Amino acid sequence: MKRTLRYGMVGGGQNAFIGAVHRMAANLDGQIQLVAGAFSSDPENSRSTGEQLFLDPRRVYPSFEAMAKAEAALPAGERIDFVSIVTPNFLHAPVATTFLKAGFHVVCDKPMTLTLKEARALRDTVRKSGKVFALTHNYTGYPMVKEARELVRTGRLGRILKVVAEYPQGWLLDRIEAEGQKQAAWRADPKKAGASCCVGDIGTHAENLGRYITGLHIEELCAEFTSFLPGRKLEDDANLLLRYRGGAKGVLHCSQISCGEENNLNIRVYGTKGALAWQQEHPNELKFVPKGEPAQILRRGNGYVSAAAKKSTRLPFGHPEAFIEAFANIYLEAVAAIRARSAGRKSAFDFPTVDDGVEGMAFIETAVKSARSNGKWTRFPKL
Repeated sequence: MKRTLRYGMVGGGQNAFIGAVHRMAANLDGQIQLVAGAFSSDPENSRSTGEQLFLDPRRVYPSFEAMAKAEAALPAGERIDFVSIVTPNFLHAPVATTFLKAGFHVVCDKPMTLTLKEARALRDTVRKSGKVFALTHNYTGYPMVKEARELVRTGRLGRILKVVAEYPQGWLLDRIEAEGQKQAAWRADPKKAGASCCVGDIGTHAENLGRYITGLHIEELCAEFTSFLPGRKLEDDANLLLRYRGGAKGVLHCSQISCGEENNLNIRVYGTKGALAWQQEHPNELKFVPKGEPAQILRRGNGYVSAAAKKSTRLPFGHPEAFIEAFANIYLEAVAAIRARSAGRKSAFDFPTVDDGVEGMAFIETAVKSARSNGKWTRFPKL
């Protein structure tokens, strides 16, 4: 497949946030071209978005169902290679299922589905289809997150004892969903977001980041959810204690009512030989503290970082790389997997998969169950 890959997008119309981020990321390395889309449930919004993106109007569709059917009917040299799904949560499973069954690879925003039952069903569909399915837990795409994982993998931290992951924001400190703010409105609506707002939206990123870096899987947890604003149906703050398989312990805090916080995802991992710390708002640095030695600040782009970190780096040291580039790394790995699949090669690639999506939904549902039982320790279900 010696050409750029063609993709279509579902969601991401005017006034949407994450769709534009996906488009910038996919476009960054010249590997992918947007050629089609069903950008909104409002056909006029979809049409005008396609017009703004200079797409052929014949390939701007009023619905995702129409898009999947029409694209599948095109000659192989014209149709899309994959679809990017950037809709609210409740549409992830039906859109992904439709396109997988129509023969297309899928890149999907997180959380993967609305429920764990849907996630398991989608996993079955992915496996039967033989198609690539990538989930955009984009924080795994940062070079120094990959460096953190390599420190754990190579034993530099020893046995992991404790993981502390936090994701505080402050943007929902006012009940802006009642004022028609689109991004807040669907996240606060159980019919569109699912059983959780804060944990489903950002807590799942913190859980996934801890699992990606350490390789640890949660065995059980206890959770406290709070909706601080009267009238808000879903939680805007959550505090969780975690017990990992193998004996490590964890603390996970996420909040969308923390005044003054912007997007402060951060993680600290403590082991028997050392510790590490990484902050999303300062993503080019990783703190590493070997036991009994001074703290080291490792910086992206330098020759001393691992091959995994180097692979995900585009710019020389001293030139910051951040959010868009991390997203782009997910797309690059997904594209490499699609190319390999097309050539009949079996290779390992570094992007979150449908299995990560199932585990993420298990995390959300277990946290909800614990919170509803007044914080009882609740075991993870079998995946």
